[in-house]
Amino acid sequence: MKRLVTLAACAVLPILLTLACSPQKPAAPVGPQPKFNTDALPMPEFMGHVVDPASFAYWKGSGTEETAKGTKELAPTTEEGWEAMETAAAVLIEAGNNLQLPGRARAPDADWYRFAQALSTEAVLAKAAAEKHDKDGVYTEGAKLYEICTACHKEYVIDPGIRANGPAKGDPLPDWPADVAAKQKSYQPK
Repeated sequence: MKRLVTLAACAVLPILLTLACSPQKPAAPVGPQPKFNTDALPMPEFMGHVVDPASFAYWKGSGTEETAKGTKELAPTTEEGWEAMETAAAVLIEAGNNLQLPGRARAPDADWYRFAQALSTEAVLAKAAAEKHDKDGVYTEGAKLYEICTACHKEYVIDPGIRANGPAKGDPLPDWPADVAAKQKSYQPK
């Protein structure tokens, strides 16, 4: 009897191990599945209503500004100001995530995802600097955010525009105001 039980166990054990170790089909998802409605907000609107305002809000609170009265510090001076910086960075974190949703990517996809991930990663650091009220950190991380944004815009906006329309005709930049132009000339070697 012992031999019969042992023999049966030896015969069944490999079958059980095979079943236990073989890949299983994933269970069917329970509940409603996510639906991404990326068509509701085209990319120019997403940038204009989400990314740009958050970026400008963050950059507005970093660095210094030269005025006729001297150097003006742009870092927040109140808790509310620092909270606004954190909020701007948090929006950028989620904007980078949102740019990776199905239907958002532009060709080449790998570059698009790299820029979107870099935006989120850098915005995490920017938020941390704002949380610490670190004005130098906010400036440094804001500059890194700017580099990510301009590199992405060059690849997906500027270069395609030049390929489609050719280089800008004439001088696309307005002239400096007369007082600024005069000040610039005073800096030039004589």
